[in-house]
Amino acid sequence: MSVCCCQIQLRKRTTPISWLSWVLWCSVMLSPAWGYVIVNSVSWSVTNEVEEELDSSSNEEALPALLEDTTSIWKQSYPASVYKEDEEMRSRPVAGRSKQISSPSRMFSYRRESVKGTDSITPQEQAIRTARFLTHYNSWGFLATESTQEKIQGVPFGNCLLVSDGPINNSTGIPFFYVTSKDNTVTDLMKNSVASLTLPEAEGDFCRKNIIDPEDPRCARLTLTGQMVMVPPEEIEFAKQAMFSRHPVMRKWPRNYEWFFMKMNIEHIWLQNWYGGVSTIAVEEYFKAVPSKE
Repeated sequence: MSVCCCQIQLRKRTTPISWLSWVLWCSVMLSPAWGYVIVNSVSWSVTNEVEEELDSSSNEEALPALLEDTTSIWKQSYPASVYKEDEEMRSRPVAGRSKQISSPSRMFSYRRESVKGTDSITPQEQAIRTARFLTHYNSWGFLATESTQEKIQGVPFGNCLLVSDGPINNSTGIPFFYVTSKDNTVTDLMKNSVASLTLPEAEGDFCRKNIIDPEDPRCARLTLTGQMVMVPPEEIEFAKQAMFSRHPVMRKWPRNYEWFFMKMNIEHIWLQNWYGGVSTIAVEEYFKAVPSKE
């Protein structure tokens, strides 16, 4: 009987000891994770100074300043103290070191394609060139009209249409369209010819490759407003070249839809291509410019 009692007492003492050992083991395994900040699936140990800097700079007002880097072809956001630490590490002599320590991945970064001869271009000139670039290289756009449909009469109505401002080697800056009167958008235009055309950079590869959301100000978008008119007879041949060279499938569209060409007489131009608001571009300057990404 005494032997059984001793065994029961030993079991009771062993249980809390095992539980305590398990807790201590878990704490030892998890302790290295303390003091790390996770950014874009990349972790590194930081000091309290860096952590406070990250917290203080993570707001909408500070974001544009963080992202701007005028000294290199990369725009990036990263705590300044980390750069200082990185420079100190690079300057320290280490025996047998054959490679420099590379900087951690940036929170926000994308490469800017440099173009020869653009160093002296002003921001406004760059905006104008970007506007012409978007008009020329976008194959479709979002056209907004005032609806004439019975249930939504007078309400803005949007539609995606194929567009071209000329053959690939001949940019005019004037959007041309190949449309049919059976389309509700064209019906709207016959009553009110004023329309807005939005051309997003999201259509190209730049925003997608750099993982930039289409609504992000860095992913440019151009809005043209003006009068939509039928292309006059003397411009029909050019309109055919403009549309059919960029959209060959149009040649095979059913003839019974009575397709015809329209264009926009541009009156106002707005461009969003960076933080800080929308740029207003003069129509005269727009037509003088050469399409360019930069």
